[in-house]
Amino acid sequence: MDLGIAGKWALVCGASKGLGYGCAAALVQAGVNVVVNARSAEPLAAACAKLEALAKAAGGTPARVIPAAADITTPEGRETVFSVQGGPGFEFDIVVTNAGGPPPGDFRDWDRDAWVKAVDANMLTPIELIKATVDRMAARGYGRIVNITSSSVKAPIDILGLSNGARSGLTGFVAGLARTDIAARGVTINNILPGKFDTDRLASSRAFAAKKTGKSEEEIANGQKREIPARRFGTPEEFGALCAFLCSTHASYITGQNLLIDGGMYPGTY
Repeated sequence: MDLGIAGKWALVCGASKGLGYGCAAALVQAGVNVVVNARSAEPLAAACAKLEALAKAAGGTPARVIPAAADITTPEGRETVFSVQGGPGFEFDIVVTNAGGPPPGDFRDWDRDAWVKAVDANMLTPIELIKATVDRMAARGYGRIVNITSSSVKAPIDILGLSNGARSGLTGFVAGLARTDIAARGVTINNILPGKFDTDRLASSRAFAAKKTGKSEEEIANGQKREIPARRFGTPEEFGALCAFLCSTHASYITGQNLLIDGGMYPGTY
């Protein structure tokens, strides 16, 4: 399917690996030029090399890939990202927000600083990125903002209290903003809620659970897969495909939504 977004520019955060990389990969294969962001320059450079290879393999005029190594959760990091120059008329048509989730643990052990850090990274940073881009998107008549959140927004996970709280705050904010006049001006804002994907984030949660229960990480992983109707973890490629569709011209009537991608694990009807 032609997504109708070849030649547009996207900012993809947390794109050196995992779900962020999966989104960047799907977009470059659709012909989208991407500015990819992550904290560490070396892993980001390696990711860019792979993305450039994918862009060339897609045929036609290869999409451009520009790295922007910076901590997107800081004002200085956002300034670095927004100082990138892509050429005449360069503007972000697509923004994929993504920041590493806060660590698992027991809420009794978290102080105010832990909560502030979680809210800053997983609620306020996406809002700042939206604020910096949404009005110019609306002025041009096209914009796609996709926030990578978590299935814990729908079904909170006991050891991920920091994430439950911060991401739920972002969800509430987006629900209001997406339904303002920007919807009539060609801008959509949606959240993707990943379940259990084969990423470093899942591995760290598995290690925490193993330490807490005394089981091996393999036992934990097998138990997790049994809880998923698909009987496996998701892949970044599957996640990226959904992200790319939401960024496409075909998804212009989808906004303010929370899209679960979890292999059927969420048991609810709504």
